[in-house]
Amino acid sequence: MELQQHPRGNYHFLTGIAPYSSAVIADPGYTLARFEFPQPVPYQTGFARIAALLEQLGRPRQALCAVELRIPEPLPFQGFIDFNQEYCTTLQEWDIYVDGVNPVARTNVAPGIEGVYTASTHAFTLTLPTAQHLPLAGVVRPVTFVVAGAGDLRDQADLSTAAIVRPNDTSPDAMRVKAETVLDVMEARLAGIGCHWNQVAQANVYTVEPLDSIMQSHLLPRLGTAAIQGVNWYYSRPPIAGLAYEMDLRSVGMELRIE
Repeated sequence: MELQQHPRGNYHFLTGIAPYSSAVIADPGYTLARFEFPQPVPYQTGFARIAALLEQLGRPRQALCAVELRIPEPLPFQGFIDFNQEYCTTLQEWDIYVDGVNPVARTNVAPGIEGVYTASTHAFTLTLPTAQHLPLAGVVRPVTFVVAGAGDLRDQADLSTAAIVRPNDTSPDAMRVKAETVLDVMEARLAGIGCHWNQVAQANVYTVEPLDSIMQSHLLPRLGTAAIQGVNWYYSRPPIAGLAYEMDLRSVGMELRIE
């Protein structure tokens, strides 16, 4: 992983794999703003609404730095790869890539309840000038960042069944190992953008498996003081069939729900 600057997006990104970067962090003078739809919308419709909002805010399309997707059900590895190719084409058409590298962080999960029937956009994050959009004198503005979702793979770049941690096993002990593997990834990505657990404002876990066996013993201790903020549990599956646990992190300057 390498930290690179987006010359037009006003953020730095930690390189990841083809479909997404590992993390993004706002440049000085800018903040990350997260916008969430009340209900997920078909993801191309979501991109059209993102484009309209960027125009309304007077921001370039390159200000889009993170996307949260929802899919109806986990995909086989090849299906996931095929979906990524289509998704990445949209980002390329938006001229977001930096020297051929995808800078946009992403989380993509399949809710464990009905309500998502096609690949959809759940939320997205943009960079905004701090002084223009948060004109609050005397307010300390923290560093803002998003750490992309990571599932229970030994190597996030190895999209194959061989990389799955404890495949076909969701026993309490297996879930502990899966969670620890993903926590290691989160910690490495935080370090890659120069941040620490105590700067995390929101930690999100995506699984349909019980968390009681790992929450107090493994998850909360690793979060340190960030655990005071709590952990958000989304009853969802990672986007690849066979995975059982995913996690992402963020600390943004503002969050809004939009129609």
